[in-house]
Amino acid sequence: MSKRNLVWVVDDDESIRWVLEKCLSESGLKVETFESAHQVIKKLEKESPGAILTDIKMPGTSGLALLDQVKEIRPDIPVIIMTAHSDLESAVESYEHGAWEYLPKPFDIDEATRIVKRAITPDEGKEEEIDNQPKAEIIGEAPAMQEVFRAIGKLSNSNSTVLLVGQSGTGKELVAQALFQHSPRKEKAFIALNMADIPKELLEAELFGHEKGAFTGADERRIGRFEQANEGTLFLDEIGDMPIETQTRLLRVLSNGEFYRVGGRKPVKVDVRIIAATHQRLEDQVEKGVFREDLFHRLNVIKISLPNLSERREDIPALSKHFLKFSALELNEEAKFLSEEVEDYLSRLSWPGNVRQLENACRWLTVMAPSRQIKLEDLPADLKSESTESKAEWTGILKSWAEDSLAKGETELLDVALPEFEKTMIKAALDKTMGKKNEAAKLLGWGRNTLTRKIKDLGMT
Repeated sequence: MSKRNLVWVVDDDESIRWVLEKCLSESGLKVETFESAHQVIKKLEKESPGAILTDIKMPGTSGLALLDQVKEIRPDIPVIIMTAHSDLESAVESYEHGAWEYLPKPFDIDEATRIVKRAITPDEGKEEEIDNQPKAEIIGEAPAMQEVFRAIGKLSNSNSTVLLVGQSGTGKELVAQALFQHSPRKEKAFIALNMADIPKELLEAELFGHEKGAFTGADERRIGRFEQANEGTLFLDEIGDMPIETQTRLLRVLSNGEFYRVGGRKPVKVDVRIIAATHQRLEDQVEKGVFREDLFHRLNVIKISLPNLSERREDIPALSKHFLKFSALELNEEAKFLSEEVEDYLSRLSWPGNVRQLENACRWLTVMAPSRQIKLEDLPADLKSESTESKAEWTGILKSWAEDSLAKGETELLDVALPEFEKTMIKAALDKTMGKKNEAAKLLGWGRNTLTRKIKDLGMT
């Protein structure tokens, strides 16, 4: 007998079971908890819930093994996988086994409740199956990266066009490779082309090829990137830099799968999946008239936004460790590691060049740092000066404001400045912790009661 509002929670951690039971019950759901997958499998023979929420790593039968059993006994039950190992491999493997959703720990309880309620709603949610293994190595435990992992997993059986958006250096090509490696076309070709690297007059020939004698220097027929990628995937990086004339030809290919080589008279038929990427807002390019609106809608079927490195600071230590290890192998140098002081320092920088800038810094340190342990004094000058420059900038602005106010004869400046300073610091801390007051208070060096009082006294909502 199935009970739609009944949720089974499976976790060997008693505190996790208690928290989920309490919060899900308060939201109107009936909850039963289990400390092992074996107990669930036994009970499934007589009863089935509306959804199952299970940890992935448990003594005895694992969450994935439980998921396999559920799919065999009661394939209609949505299973949500929880895991503290929030990497791309865990995400993809969960979807591979038929998980309805993937929930990385530590999770926001409101988000967990929302996912469970969506899972038990009739006709919502579709099982995803993945028949591949991850190859592209994408590191990230930050919530923003978990969304990227989810997208890669859910697109694993899809041939849909994907648009990747994000600043330069955020890893768009790596995500494109992961999408390819987890797609039905993974055994075919993956061809990458950067629009910004190809001169305008050569771009069409590069994409579509040319016939012999099509122009001066065309001594023989050349196959273009579209033909090379036939039945595979074509990654068009920096699509926003594509000339408007070439956009028209690309739109035609996306519409009917046909094109003409430069100088050709016979149409060429291809079957190519397009993954496009850009650091620009294509919507703005459309408004300016430099990007075709119809092409934008053709490309913008599924959009994945990649976070800046400053939006995933918790990943910086793991990324640094990976890049230092990789650089040591690449440059045939001794592997080095960051001191805790440097690790903390790098996690506070702005990283305008994103992951690529961090990778380059690790490569520089692999060659230039004098000892295996990297210390603050070993950092390149541009990284050491950034923190000082940032502080000097805001203190300089504050000093100018104070001097101007005093010149105007104003007094009691601290009565004006301190509340604004505290508001700014509180807002930054709450933004960082996504509104969690306990964590924000710790970041500020206060107790939670102090933070609550300050918010009230300052009139903040």
